[in-house]
Amino acid sequence: MGAQFFKFKKFTIHHDLCAMKAGTDAVLLGSWCTVCSHSRILDIGTGSGIIALMLAQREENSIITAIDNDINAIKQAFINVNNSIFKENIEVQEADFRTFAQETENESYDSIVSNPPYFEEEAFSPDKSRNAARHTSSLPFAELIHGSATLLKHQGTFSLIVPCTAARTVIVLAAAEGLYLSRRTDVSDSIKKTPVRSLLEFRKTNSPTAQSLLYIHNNGGTYSDEFKELTKDFYLNF
Repeated sequence: MGAQFFKFKKFTIHHDLCAMKAGTDAVLLGSWCTVCSHSRILDIGTGSGIIALMLAQREENSIITAIDNDINAIKQAFINVNNSIFKENIEVQEADFRTFAQETENESYDSIVSNPPYFEEEAFSPDKSRNAARHTSSLPFAELIHGSATLLKHQGTFSLIVPCTAARTVIVLAAAEGLYLSRRTDVSDSIKKTPVRSLLEFRKTNSPTAQSLLYIHNNGGTYSDEFKELTKDFYLNF
C-alpha cells in the first residue's frame, strides 16, 4: 500500500498525512475482529481511519468512536471518514487514550479494537509522529489493556494485532486485568515462514481459547483461499 491512497470496495483510504501508512495488519484486524449489530465500538489509535471504516461497513448500525493523539492522523481520518458513505456512524476524536479512558464512563463499549504501536528497541526516527505510531513508549501494552478493561462491557470483546513475540506478554497483562484470551490467530506470510503476527481477542469471561493459523500466501505466491475469504468484502481484487 505504498500509494498515497488505496481503494477498497466501499471506501477509499488516503494516507499521505499519516505517520504510518495503511497496511495488511489493519486489514487483518478489521476483517477478523468480532463486532455485533447495534454495538458501540472504540478504535484506539485509528491512524487513517481504516479499521473504523471497515467496521462501519461490516455493521452499518454500529456507532464507532475513532481516537488518535496525533493531529495529522486525526486530519487524515476525518478526511477519509467524511468522504465515505459511513460518515454518520463514525466520530473521529483527537484524544490521548489514557485521558480518554479516565474521562469515559466505565463499560461503555461492546467492542474495542486496536492496531497498537509495538516496536520497543528499534531505533527512533527523527519524525516524532512516526515514533508515536510505531513505538510502545507512546502507549505501553499495560496502559492500553488497563484502559480497555475499564471501558469494555461485560459481554464485550477487546481485539488487537501484535507481533507473535509480544503475544505472551499481552496475554499475561490482560489476564491480570480480568481479560481472558478467547480467540487467537497467528499469521504467517506463507506455509514456509514462521508466523510474525498474532490476532488476539479477549473477553471478561474465561472460556477455552479458539486457536488457528492463517497463511496469507500459498507456496506459489498467490493469495491463500483463507486470506481471500477473510478479506473479500474489502479488497477489490477478491
